[in-house]
Amino acid sequence: MARTSATMAQLLRACQSIPLAMMAVLLPGLAEAHALGGPMGGFGSGFEHPLAGFDHLLAMLAVGLWGAQMGGRSVWILPATFPLIMCVGGIAGMFGLIPDPTIRLAIALSQIVLGGVIALRWRAPEWIAVALVAIFAVFHGYPHGQMTLRASDPAAFTVGFVVSTGVIHIAGIGIGYALGRVMDGKLVQGLGAAIVASGLYFLTLVFI
Repeated sequence: MARTSATMAQLLRACQSIPLAMMAVLLPGLAEAHALGGPMGGFGSGFEHPLAGFDHLLAMLAVGLWGAQMGGRSVWILPATFPLIMCVGGIAGMFGLIPDPTIRLAIALSQIVLGGVIALRWRAPEWIAVALVAIFAVFHGYPHGQMTLRASDPAAFTVGFVVSTGVIHIAGIGIGYALGRVMDGKLVQGLGAAIVASGLYFLTLVFI
């Protein structure tokens, strides 16, 4: 319990540093150097984790794609909401508050829902979009919280996965903008459909 409390305190301090972490996203050379040179279980391990999980990667990419597709303030509000709320999920993960099958189910559903709104080109009211992203961010943050307990440097691990998440969001925004005018946005909608298909695949694995 003492270990969990100490790690949670480090996680909270790391979450407070998210604005600086997001600035590091704009310095890819620096981020790459830390990712390659950091200790196992530290920044490098945290940075690599979202990239290694295809289910995490596609959901985070979808957040950026949807923000770019909706335009306006959603371009930055959705990607800013996700890593912030992930910290809440991370704290829940430290205490084991949610059964693992529920987490896997929610992560698969996040791909289906986020990919679906992109495929349908749904311009949701801002509060609904933020709420959807926030709900799924909790479940994506949960496994990171579980891993943080085993990290050699929990704060560095947390900053690592936050920066990595930001990189994926920015990639989604870039792809969304680059393809948004191609075939009247049909390619972006096609990417959304592909993310839905991936979510359905992961959903079947939950019940196997």
